[in-house]
Amino acid sequence: MAGNVSSKPPRPEGPSNEPETALETARRQLARAGSQIDISDNVLERLDHPAKVTEVTVPVERDDGSVDVFTGFRAQHDSVRGPYKGGLRFHPDVTRDECVGLSMWMTWKCAVMDIPFGGAKGGVVVDPKSLSEDERERLTRRFTQEIRDVIGPTRDIPAPDMGTDSQAMAWIMDAYSMQQGETIPGVVTGKPPSVGGSYGREEAPGHSVAIVTRETCEYYDMPLEETTVAVQGFGSVGANAARKLEEWGATVVAISDVNGAIYEPNGIDVASIPAHDEEPEAVTSTADDVIPNDELLELDVDVLIPAAVGNVITKANVDDIQADLVIEGANGPTTFAAAAILEERGIPVVPDILANAGGVTVSYFEWLQDINRRAWSLEEVTAELEAEMVTAWNAVRSEVESRDVSWRDGAYIVALSRIAEAHEVRGLWP
Repeated sequence: MAGNVSSKPPRPEGPSNEPETALETARRQLARAGSQIDISDNVLERLDHPAKVTEVTVPVERDDGSVDVFTGFRAQHDSVRGPYKGGLRFHPDVTRDECVGLSMWMTWKCAVMDIPFGGAKGGVVVDPKSLSEDERERLTRRFTQEIRDVIGPTRDIPAPDMGTDSQAMAWIMDAYSMQQGETIPGVVTGKPPSVGGSYGREEAPGHSVAIVTRETCEYYDMPLEETTVAVQGFGSVGANAARKLEEWGATVVAISDVNGAIYEPNGIDVASIPAHDEEPEAVTSTADDVIPNDELLELDVDVLIPAAVGNVITKANVDDIQADLVIEGANGPTTFAAAAILEERGIPVVPDILANAGGVTVSYFEWLQDINRRAWSLEEVTAELEAEMVTAWNAVRSEVESRDVSWRDGAYIVALSRIAEAHEVRGLWP
């Protein structure tokens, strides 16, 4: 492959008791990247910790009249370049440390895209499938009230994540606006267009994964028309990435949902299969033969896109990865130790903070539209996203080539350089 980047200094080993937490991985990645550029230890120390973590209890009346109390978090990592920005998830495995780790990734993601936001993340510890629609609305509105003092269009701007959607963002906007006494669409992004949302926002993370895949394949002399792709996860990110890559000529040979995967060496008509939000678990329900999700990761394909959940490529299975290139669609799908082994094997991994950054990029576009009260067309959003993703990819590529580092290190170098400069210029309040 052209532009080979496999000759690198060895990474330190990760812990033996995988899987790692998002916070552990984020801190290891920060330390590694910080060691490769001229950055103040004081700045690194500040970036190793969140600025603030808010923990709240959220009482909700169930449909039968009983009351359950849920725990919610909002982690705000760094705002040196602008307001905090990041998703809100409803998931039974939400923890404080997970929110902190994901907020750190959001800081890097915004910086690598050169967006004037910092990183945040939050969520409620709940299985959203256990909630009726009315219960979900009550939970969302009450959680908004509990964190109202720490969010706002110039303070912290939530967005959809696992277990939440555009409807939940509309409820948040309404609950916040009612308390403020005026309509404030810029308090969240990922809303329906009818209340200030942006066209193209839902498809954006998957679209950016496809753009980064296209650019990286071209860099390594892998024409899309001759490239096979396996996509783990067929939610918003995976489905939109697979559909766009198929449209551009790639052969998608494997996709999956929570129940398993389908594999067709001659290619799958992904456009005909509903995404998870269109029809849950449609991938395996329409298949004759289903393979385990783990086997999808180990298929002999040109490009592997883990686009489901974190910690799926670990020391336990990394030696079985056969793909020539990995593009991270999910947040944190590769553990620190597994990334080291892939690097030693010469398998490039383009990190999540670049690949799936289309979501926060179009969220920024949405925020601009809300602040200026001027809507953009889908064509405008698509063209702007294409331009921003290619610009960011080229900035990372430049570091990869000039410093002979991995794609992950290149992305972190771009991000940390921008964040460090902002910290040095602003200084530290006494």
